[in-house]
Amino acid sequence: MRMLALPLVASLAACGPTSPERAYEICADRARAAAGPTGSIGIGVGSDGPSTSLEIGISTDYLRGRDPTDVYDSCFRQLTGAGPTRPLLL
Repeated sequence: MRMLALPLVASLAACGPTSPERAYEICADRARAAAGPTGSIGIGVGSDGPSTSLEIGISTDYLRGRDPTDVYDSCFRQLTGAGPTRPLLL
């Protein structure tokens, strides 16, 4: 029984509040995604010849028309249990 309790306690500890720095990173990314579509283009040449890649991302927050500042604030509160410690910089 004791062996089962240790993983359970460790997994519950991982569910605690996120540090403000980590919450800022996560929530700022969500806010940027809510501001508009994101994407990247890649062009390269390798031993198999030229290659290209295209990636486009559209968040549900953007599709719903949510304000990026509201997305940031609610995300931060959800992760830390408190208000943002620094303003959002897009």
